[in-house]
Amino acid sequence: MAAPTQRKRILVTGGIGYIGSHTVVLLVEAGWDVTIIDNLANSSEICLDRISAITKKPEAVKFENCDLRDYNAIDKVFKEASAVSTPAFHMTIHFAAMKAVGESRQIPLTYYDNNISGSVNLLRVMDAYNCKRIIFSSSCTVYGSVAKSPLSEDSPVGEGLTNAYATTKYMMETILRDLYSCYPEWTIIILRYFNPVGAHPSGLIGEDPRGVPNCILPYLLQVLVGRRDKLTVFGSDYPTRDGTCIRDYIHVMDVAQGHIDALNWVDKVRAERPSDSKQGMLDVFNFGTGNGTTVFELIHAMEKAAGRPVPHVVGARRDGDLDSAYANPAKAANVLGWHCKNSIEQICTDAWNWQSKNPSGYDTVEK
Repeated sequence: MAAPTQRKRILVTGGIGYIGSHTVVLLVEAGWDVTIIDNLANSSEICLDRISAITKKPEAVKFENCDLRDYNAIDKVFKEASAVSTPAFHMTIHFAAMKAVGESRQIPLTYYDNNISGSVNLLRVMDAYNCKRIIFSSSCTVYGSVAKSPLSEDSPVGEGLTNAYATTKYMMETILRDLYSCYPEWTIIILRYFNPVGAHPSGLIGEDPRGVPNCILPYLLQVLVGRRDKLTVFGSDYPTRDGTCIRDYIHVMDVAQGHIDALNWVDKVRAERPSDSKQGMLDVFNFGTGNGTTVFELIHAMEKAAGRPVPHVVGARRDGDLDSAYANPAKAANVLGWHCKNSIEQICTDAWNWQSKNPSGYDTVEK
């Protein structure tokens, strides 16, 4: 039997989800082969065809319908990969998670089972196959309700968490820190996203949530294409410039590029170390624009992009909503060389391009 060869292959969990699919596109365009693990709970296999249409490299992507809560299924993926490559994967980029804040308050045990148990299974298998490099998809929700904006990586985390989703992300960060403190040969990069929105400029892939959207932009888009009657703005009496909540909306393509930059930075740092060094690293980066946008400003930007009004009403405040949350992204800029390139106007233009071409998301029937 021939010895396994070195291949540039990345494992991406949740790789046909929203952020995952955009990152896979950039990975393939950068020359990587990608194995995707996804359980299709909030994604569509049609996305695979769209990724191929964008990259023109269908052979670069392998898909495995796999749930991370199934240890044996993950083990099978790694075993097959290790037969052709040592290690099985150059790095794992871990997106797979349930992510709806409101839903997580209603079914917390499901969130803990999926987001934590599944992730621990993944780490156990990675360890067994000596694949000890991971980029973890975290969230600005770990800053809770105590830390004040602009939020930096040194801001307090884990205090005043308001939902099970935030708690699972904070707990996973804690688990990863404990793992690294015990096994410093691991390379662990934690990326805290703020509010990823927008779509690939081709309009072929974008956000397509199952059921009622839990985030404002996909809901707003569904109002524009007639799938929802109107948008409810939760509160207009916050201490902000127009009374509505401020959030740091970041283009999904900028978020995706951040993963490429983080991957390249890790490889650069490791290449500069002595060949016999087994020391890994652990670091944390915010991905945000550093600028906040109010709900009304977002609505007006989308109205301009779509060329039509967004039916909306103002309702009562929603429990747990902060008046303002936005990033200090200086560390990602200084260390990774990463910068946001897309404005809120470009975000809305690309989001509308996606939704207008795909009014029912990936279920849209081509005519």
